Amino acid sequence: MPNTVLHIPPELTVRIQDHLVFLYGRAIDRQCYPQLESLLAEFHRLNPEMLTSAKPFSHTDSILITYGDQIREPGRHPLQSLAEFLRLQVKGAIAGVHILPFFPYSSDDGFSVIDYTRVDPALGSWDDVAQLRPDFALMFDAVINHISSQSDWFQRFLQDDPDYAEYFVTIEPGVDLSRVTRPRARPLLTPVHTPSGEKLVWTTFSGDQIDLNFANPDVLLRVIEVLLLYVAHGASLIRLDAIAYLWKSVGTNCIHLEQTHRVVQLVRAVLDAVAPDVKLVTETNVPHEENITYFGDGTHEAQMVYQFPLAPLALNAIQTGQATHLSRWAAGLSLPSDQVTFFNFTASHDGIGVMPARGILSPVEVQALVDQTLAHGGHVSYRTNPDGGRSVYELNISYFDALSDPHGGEPQATQIGRFMISQAIMLALIGVPGIYAHSLFGSRSWPEGVAQTGRPRSINRQNLQRAELEAELADPRSIRHQVFSAFTHLLRQRASHRAFDPHGSQRVISDNPALLTLLRTSPDGQDRVLCIHNVSGGEQSCRLPAADFTGPLLDMISGEPYGAAGQQLCPVLRPYQVLWLDCSAGEEKNRNASP
Repeated sequence: MPNTVLHIPPELTVRIQDHLVFLYGRAIDRQCYPQLESLLAEFHRLNPEMLTSAKPFSHTDSILITYGDQIREPGRHPLQSLAEFLRLQVKGAIAGVHILPFFPYSSDDGFSVIDYTRVDPALGSWDDVAQLRPDFALMFDAVINHISSQSDWFQRFLQDDPDYAEYFVTIEPGVDLSRVTRPRARPLLTPVHTPSGEKLVWTTFSGDQIDLNFANPDVLLRVIEVLLLYVAHGASLIRLDAIAYLWKSVGTNCIHLEQTHRVVQLVRAVLDAVAPDVKLVTETNVPHEENITYFGDGTHEAQMVYQFPLAPLALNAIQTGQATHLSRWAAGLSLPSDQVTFFNFTASHDGIGVMPARGILSPVEVQALVDQTLAHGGHVSYRTNPDGGRSVYELNISYFDALSDPHGGEPQATQIGRFMISQAIMLALIGVPGIYAHSLFGSRSWPEGVAQTGRPRSINRQNLQRAELEAELADPRSIRHQVFSAFTHLLRQRASHRAFDPHGSQRVISDNPALLTLLRTSPDGQDRVLCIHNVSGGEQSCRLPAADFTGPLLDMISGEPYGAAGQQLCPVLRPYQVLWLDCSAGEEKNRNASP
């Protein structure tokens, strides 16, 4: 039976106390650490089995991103329908599921949480969430930068409850906040009325999403208690939503502050003490150089960061038929340790962020993406700049329609090929792939949703009726069937080969600018896959180094041998064709089976 008495290793104790002292000072640490230690001891008493060795990421890992009510059917809780549908349709192809916020909420499709500890009754219960656990690893959202204005915490603040007086950030009128980075073109401060008078509270994202005050150690302890609850309910990954804005300090830009990094590092140390196999994923829609700072030194902060530049760079490559920017960026990717990796994605519940591509794409190239989005029926969201102007923040459109005009009259096969190469690129790159449910199902944009809500992001958030979805997936003529079949085939092939290990190596081979060519190699160097992606609408060829690549190789996608024995490979690819060439074909290989 596991030991129910927690013994925190001395090095972890030192790390935790160092972070607390940095954040709050030594006097507060003396009060705060015993409370934290008590939280951890109680968690371990109830969950001693969580104190196991951390397992590394693997080539079998992949994560489906979905709302809890993405799949609906009459008479059942949506989470029950989701669990059954995924078990029947994607088990073995998808290893993990990220359920977007499934808590009671007041706005923003779940990201304005009323109660962190409950499952939204409209979706189901914690028992319904547990139905997914036998078949999938689970990622939960920690929406801890802000909380709903309808939450009990904020309602107590509005009543001048002294216990909650410092739970939120209040600012005096006239304070200069011009340096603060603004992710959205909305007011930073929201006036609220309390018995002691009007107060201005900090609201980074909307007037309904009130920022928490992490300068108050009580807030930190309450949030850690919430995170431990998520772990107890089966979260093996915790997504830190909008984490870059967590700490506020007047006179700074209030993004990526050292205090924010220290909070993430503290949470990492806490989990290392009681549940070391649980991993942190930071969501920061910012340029690449800023994004990867959340790896820390590779051992003490987030284990995975969102790979935001990928979506706009893949879109640019396919739009222009040139993979130059994408190839150069991919060639520069590196990881600080074998404990961390990237979370690769092209689509999510949000739009396609363009800020992370700044400095890689020119303003003219960014504008070309904007123009194509608008021409294809999408929308564009903006952010407020420090000078009062605005710039493009994200493109609101399904990724399928971002690539192909839904009214352009192109053959369906061309549109599917264009979309699938974008997804093959995402799967081939070093990291763990994250697949939005609407991408897996080949969904087009949902303009009716924008008309209903008035919010551009609704264009990619349609709930699906299970019977209709399954009928389309069963129809070989439908886009959904063809995308889903091709996608799950790629996922299974990827999961079968150790060359796609997130801790392996990636080398970009530049020959033809219309091709993104990656050589993926397993960490031990024994397994290799050559991934060639033609991002153009024309036939393309390339000449590969003779010393490295001679036939025959096995194309993992078609299952056919490629090239003649002893001959140098000179592939010729059809428009939007993908080749994943197993360089170890015919040899004794050390492979893991698909999950």
